[in-house]
Amino acid sequence: MTPITVVAGRRLALSNLEKVLYPATGFTKGELLHYYATVADVLVPHLRGRPVSFLRYPDGPDGQLFFTKNVPPGTPDWVTTAQVPRSDGPARMVLVEDLPSLIWAANLVTEFHTPQWLVRAPERADRLVFDLDPGAPATVVECCAVAGWLRQRLAADGIEAYAKTSGAKGLHLLAAVRGASSGEVSAYAKGLAVEAERALPRLVVHRMTKSLRVGKVFVDWSQNAARKTTATPYTLRARQEPLVSAPVTWTEVERCREPAALAFRAGDLAERLAADGDLLAPLLEPDRAAPLPSPSSPS
Repeated sequence: MTPITVVAGRRLALSNLEKVLYPATGFTKGELLHYYATVADVLVPHLRGRPVSFLRYPDGPDGQLFFTKNVPPGTPDWVTTAQVPRSDGPARMVLVEDLPSLIWAANLVTEFHTPQWLVRAPERADRLVFDLDPGAPATVVECCAVAGWLRQRLAADGIEAYAKTSGAKGLHLLAAVRGASSGEVSAYAKGLAVEAERALPRLVVHRMTKSLRVGKVFVDWSQNAARKTTATPYTLRARQEPLVSAPVTWTEVERCREPAALAFRAGDLAERLAADGDLLAPLLEPDRAAPLPSPSSPS
């Protein structure tokens, strides 16, 4: 019989706690749930109000991986759900609004992915994101160089950027924006990606074509599209080790000289949070959101 655990007044059946999910380190499902409970205070605010897409890996990264967007069967009635627009018609999706919902979802063994808009205003983007993806032999070190250029370019338009590791090979840049649709943010982000390629032609490519990406950093601007999602800050990723999409300081980005310097595992986060708190907390402050420059405005 699956034991029942009470989390903030909600009864949860948490199963297979001894199951190894990360073969390289022996990291178990029980440790995964402990990690999410540890970071809940900083993770939940980044999930709250956004429909969640689950990339599930119940048998670890070597097993089947599959996306779940609709409300999963067996979802407790106390988990918040909402109807959201999708290209194939409206659908009902999960919103992770509190600790019990987070632990229930984590028990499914999932990466958390969210869009760049809130469910209360799906027609307006409140985030801008760049996914910096290195093509071997480039690594996150090259991503950091590109991130520095993009940070300065965004600042020239009055937009403050923040960085986090992807939890895989690359780096994510995020900024809080207001007053624009997802299409407008996508167009702006594509324009900056093209500029980056012109400024750093040996380092940057803005097109997804695999053959163009060898030894360069693909500046993926497309995740700003309304239908796209990005790995949420603090989510674990389905890798051989329990790597986290972890916020990083600009000093860490500037000083990165080897990939290991920006590889953070679940066990690293408690100390980082104790020292720095949530480095992405400014993204949650409405007065930090910046308008996009008008198309006719000079850079």
